[in-house]
Amino acid sequence: MLVLLAVSTVSCAKESIEEEVNSYNHTAEEKVDFDYSEIENDILTLVNEHRKSLDLAPLKPIAEISVEAESHNYYMLEVGEVSHDNFGARYENLVKTVGAKAVSENVGYGYRTADAVVKAWLNSKGHKENIEGNHSHFGVSVVDDVNGRNYFTNIFIRR
Repeated sequence: MLVLLAVSTVSCAKESIEEEVNSYNHTAEEKVDFDYSEIENDILTLVNEHRKSLDLAPLKPIAEISVEAESHNYYMLEVGEVSHDNFGARYENLVKTVGAKAVSENVGYGYRTADAVVKAWLNSKGHKENIEGNHSHFGVSVVDDVNGRNYFTNIFIRR
């Protein structure tokens, strides 16, 4: 069971607001700045290094995207499971706040390093498609639970 939890990752993407939105709205207030931790900076760097290796344009971080990712991490921490719950609300918020035309996200749980979670995402078709997708910007958040296990949310947008 612990091994299964340690490798949990899920991806989600959508280009329209048509998908059903859960009634629970746990989205963040808009902020101007986001103070990236070392592991968050490492994820941003690793994602862009992978994109560069494929001659894809690097993605630019936007604080508001990371705020949405952080809010979702706290939601997952609260409910105790990795999910894409309320993805529609995050999509709508990013359309309104940063002009997103498309939004994708990868989530994960239990990895100890940026390298481990990015490798896991790249070994999963849906996650890899999000990382390599037609996006222009991204954001990331990593939040740990009381046992020190990390929740990850990496959101990608196209403007």
